[in-house]
Order: sequence, then C-alpha cells, then structure tokens
Amino acid sequence: MRTEEEMFRLILDTAIKDPNVLAVGMNGSRTNKNIPKDSFQDYDIVYIVESLDAFVKDQSWIDRFGSRLIMQTPEDMTLFSPTGNGKFTYLMLFEDGNRIDLTLCPKEQANTWNEGDRLAEILLDKGALLPKLSAATDQNYWTKCPNQEEFSDCCNQFWWISTYVVKGLCRGELFYATDHLNEYCRKELLRLLAWQVGSEYGFTFSVGKNYKYLPNYLIVEQYEAVIKTMNLSSVSLAWKALISLQKQFDQIAYKFSQKNNLIYDQKVAKKVMQYTADFSMSH
Repeated sequence: MRTEEEMFRLILDTAIKDPNVLAVGMNGSRTNKNIPKDSFQDYDIVYIVESLDAFVKDQSWIDRFGSRLIMQTPEDMTLFSPTGNGKFTYLMLFEDGNRIDLTLCPKEQANTWNEGDRLAEILLDKGALLPKLSAATDQNYWTKCPNQEEFSDCCNQFWWISTYVVKGLCRGELFYATDHLNEYCRKELLRLLAWQVGSEYGFTFSVGKNYKYLPNYLIVEQYEAVIKTMNLSSVSLAWKALISLQKQFDQIAYKFSQKNNLIYDQKVAKKVMQYTADFSMSH
C-alpha cells in the first residue's frame, strides 16, 4: 500500500504539472486532528480547474493515480441522482487499498470550493485564487443541545414510526418492518443518545458520521442494549428489538428531559408501548 507521503506527492505533482489545475484543497477526515488515523481514511481532494471539459471528456488522465479496484462518478449516474452543482467527482478505490475522492471544481466556484466546511485545508494555490481559511476544525459537526422543538420532533418521530413497525410485523412484512425500525426508530434513538452524551461531557465534540464514535461515550450496558436490537432475522426477533428500543428510548428521553428542562410527552410513549405490547402478544 502506498504511504501517505507517496499519495500526497502524487496528488500534488499531478496538479502542479497540469496548467488546467489552479489550486488544490482537501477536506474530510484527514484534516481532522481529533480522530485516529488509519489506512481506510479517504483522500478527499478538490481540484479547482480552469475548465471541467478537458478532464471529463477524456477520463484516461485519472489512470496516473493507479490501478483501480472500483470507481464511481456520481454525476454520470441515473439511478442515483447527481448533485447538479456544476462539479464533477471521481470516487476511486485503488487496488493497493488507498482511496481518493477527487472533486473537480470550476474556477467560478473557487470562493466556495469547500462549501462552508471548516474541516478544510488548502494544499496548493498557484495564483492566490482561494480565500484564506482558518485552522481546520470539526466544530460544524459537534453535537448540539436540542431546543424543545427539536427534542419533541425526535420523540414524536420515534413513537409515530414505531406504529409502522407494529403494522409491518402484524402483517408478517419483515422487510417493511425492519426498514422502518432501522432507518427511523433506531436513528432517533441514536440521535437521543448523542444528545445524552453531549449533555454529560459537554457539547464540544462530534460523534462522527452515522454515530460511529458514539460507542466511545456510552456505558457498556447502553451499548450492549442497542447492539442486541440489531438481530432482525425473524419476526419474533424484530418484535423483541422494537420493544427493547421503546423501553430504552422512553427511559433516556425522560431522564434527558428532566436534566435539561425539556417537556417529554410520556403519556404518548406509554400509549404506544401498550399498543405495541397488545399486538405483539397476539402475534
């Protein structure tokens, strides 16, 4: 596997030698000093270019980065809608395990190349084209203390979608039920848990994309309780998972609301839990 030094040299040499590349920026995890480094970190690179056409019409130029295991170009895709923001992106995983997410940004968008993301650094600027940046920080991604409306929305979403899971399980529609459980109910529980650890440790850190660092802040019992709800391979296990998630959510939401002077509608929670219990016993 090529080293970090080799990859940066390749990325910058390519830009330096091509007059169509005016500047190079980087964002993403490699600019974040608060997370551990590993070999799976992407090189999230932005080339600010004179014109996209030369790069997009003949894509053989990216071969210089190495042999690819697989690649995706979102702006070329039909099934998954492209961003339509005037940029063009090559997501490249190479055979040696390195990955570059390379975005071509037209010079007309140079002032907003990082789209306001404070996890950004300028690696090369041939003609002082880019605006100065402050030191990279993940502050934009810190968990924020919810206001009453945000807390109420989280709770309402969890309990409302719980009834969809009940409906799916009663019908024996495991795909439907587990999709709602994973995509909505579990995500709201994780959101609530992130607020909880923020309240405990101070809202000065990020739990990462898809809550990947959240386990670092949970007590063992909380972590294991969530993990046990991830086995959804049968209707009976999905019932158990839903009931467990509801109990966890209710307990955490009540304690969090008390600590942070928020209103929690526990009457609705109890009604939905009883609704769930009634149907689970009959199925």
